[in-house]
Amino acid sequence: MIKRALFMTLVVFNICNAQTEINQNQMITPIPDSIPYNKEKAMLGKQLYMDTTLSADGKVSCNTCHDTKTFGMDNQVFSTGINGVMDTPFNSPTTFNAAFNFVQFWNGRAKDLADQARSPFTNPQEMGLNDEAEVIKIIEQNPDYKAKFNKIYGEINMDNITDAIAEFEKTLITPNAPFDRYQKGDENAISEAAKRGWNAFKTNGCVACHQGQNIGGTMYQKIGIFEPYPNQENLGRYEITKVESDKMVFKVPSLRNVAKTAPYYHDGSIPTLDACVQFMAYYQLGKFLDQQTVEDIVAFLESLTGEYNEQF
Repeated sequence: MIKRALFMTLVVFNICNAQTEINQNQMITPIPDSIPYNKEKAMLGKQLYMDTTLSADGKVSCNTCHDTKTFGMDNQVFSTGINGVMDTPFNSPTTFNAAFNFVQFWNGRAKDLADQARSPFTNPQEMGLNDEAEVIKIIEQNPDYKAKFNKIYGEINMDNITDAIAEFEKTLITPNAPFDRYQKGDENAISEAAKRGWNAFKTNGCVACHQGQNIGGTMYQKIGIFEPYPNQENLGRYEITKVESDKMVFKVPSLRNVAKTAPYYHDGSIPTLDACVQFMAYYQLGKFLDQQTVEDIVAFLESLTGEYNEQF
């Protein structure tokens, strides 16, 4: 009991310190209207992102699980890959604003966008091609692809394929959310409830983990600090590192467009935003929030929905 109390005290102390530092440095900031990208590469990357022929059954593309029409994900608990089989035990994270994440995937197994784009092609539960040679062969047999790769890159290989997809994903950003406009000085951009929710978000320590331009995606964090998370089937970073302290440690997700990206958590177990807020308070802070506070935080989270302007 003494060890547990000491641990809780240290957690609260660290959260408070992090919160103070974040407030001083204004760590939550609006995202830019655009980021630099190569249009020619991005247009090729979009073609690849949408292409179902790059899967074993000809029915699955990157867009299947990360639909640009639904904020970069599919709103399913778990996505389905080739032949309608569940592809991974993770809720598919959005590709929107993924360019601002410090690593990719819930467990951080990909270091950047290009690295993330590589593995689904040959994952037997996702796009299901035999190997990278088969990916390259399919693209080489397409005259349109062959001409574009030769012009842009000079050759077709996996590095260039994933580079093009990554370049397209740089266009999947959603600026000009109401909260962004509020931060830029428009006091009327968000409701009074959202303003109260923003204050509650800070005072309850949520901002200690959900920070940066992406309001998340900047660090790993354990889920279940004060109360054990009930689903221990996937152990997060531990699956990659095999380090005991990495059990139940995951990349903190972005909260941008979170009102549009249900269900929630790495296992897709929470269907609604209000339940998500309350359960996070329980697991991470060891307390329950009153209903008004939950509603206010939800109003704040709803103000994080930005605008996706399709580039081409």
